[in-house]
Amino acid sequence: MSEKKKTDSKKDNVATYAYLIEKKRDGGEFTVDEVCKIVRAIVDGDMPPAQQAALLMAIYFKSMSANEMAKFSEEMMYSGDEVDLFKITDPKMARVSTGGVGDKTTIALAALSAACGVVVPTMVAKDEDFLITMIDKMKSIPGFKSDLNLKEYERVLEKTGCVIVEQCKGIVPVDELLYTLRQQTATLSSLPLITSSILSKKFAEGCEGLVVDVKWGNGSYMHDLEQAKQLARTVTRVARGMGRKCVALVTDANQPLGNSVGTGLEIREVVELLKGEGPEDLKELLMKLGMEMVRLAGVAGSTLSAKQTVERVLKDGSALKRFRDMVAAQGGKLDWIDDPAKFPKAKFSKKLPAAKRGYVHMINAGLIARGVQELARRKDGSYDPAVGLVNLKKVGTQVKQGEPLVEILYNDEANFEKAMEYFRSAYRLAPKRPNEVSLVIERVA
Repeated sequence: MSEKKKTDSKKDNVATYAYLIEKKRDGGEFTVDEVCKIVRAIVDGDMPPAQQAALLMAIYFKSMSANEMAKFSEEMMYSGDEVDLFKITDPKMARVSTGGVGDKTTIALAALSAACGVVVPTMVAKDEDFLITMIDKMKSIPGFKSDLNLKEYERVLEKTGCVIVEQCKGIVPVDELLYTLRQQTATLSSLPLITSSILSKKFAEGCEGLVVDVKWGNGSYMHDLEQAKQLARTVTRVARGMGRKCVALVTDANQPLGNSVGTGLEIREVVELLKGEGPEDLKELLMKLGMEMVRLAGVAGSTLSAKQTVERVLKDGSALKRFRDMVAAQGGKLDWIDDPAKFPKAKFSKKLPAAKRGYVHMINAGLIARGVQELARRKDGSYDPAVGLVNLKKVGTQVKQGEPLVEILYNDEANFEKAMEYFRSAYRLAPKRPNEVSLVIERVA
């Protein structure tokens, strides 16, 4: 093609994309062909960044219909590699979360569900956790390999029924491009863009159904409860439009889950959970998510049957065994799982005292997460598995002046000083006990 023809073709494309942006800006609905054209143009780099940004803003303000979102999700899913898990005959289900601090349930749930006969493919994208990711936590186990290629990913799934890896290159490449641009254009909270991102990635990873944990609160990307409920309704409706199974739970993320926040510290709690022990809030959430997974997969036909199935694999040790199998298959040292005391201990420990008598009225989980990031980050960018927070006082707890609100484990004084600025601001005390908030606010199926 001559240079003149290339230039003319480029001008024609720009004009076409401008028309599509204008159409959405004015509230129009994209056709199937237009959705295909948009996704392909972004992947191929034909649509200039300025027009991509304008398109995202138009979608942010004018939204998309359920049909548009379904087509957009499908085209995003087909924009790169797809995982072929047809050799695995067991039902394949996944869980995805929109945030959470101290939340280890996805890790525990993968092993628990696998022990129940549900295959759980888990690729972790950079937008799926709030600051400290599942991969950061799993890499606190010495030798654990998270950067598997697709063949290795499929092999571990066939062998153990569960896997936790970084998102493989080539899976929904358009989503990575759009996520970066969404960060730059303040459109991260767009419901159509969140929905299409979640569904395209998870279904491209090989799952047939999805349990979505829609977090709301200061420990999540979604700070508004009504918006979280709307996302739960939207993602389930669009998944059905794609011919897939989906259940969503709206859960509270206005305080850390469990008794610890940190990488190695949280893996120790995962082991406790898989023994049927651990903090009550985590046990409650794990049980409810596990019941949803086995019912969605068809392994259990009723709520009672689902509960009994989940309780059995926790009691007989098969859930913990699946976790051990997965860790071993991905190169991790099993003696650290069998004896969590092998995890390194922090050199120093300090307690954050309550400034006055009262009730813990609020905990800003986002500040807690940022503080732990500062506390644990090493110079090479990795996280120290020994450090973090333990023995957190929860919302509604009555404390005396000087009583510890949380215990801080650390190895670096400079990091500690930076982190303390976040921790001091995270707790708010009040003279009256706050109203109790349910951990699971709504279920949408």
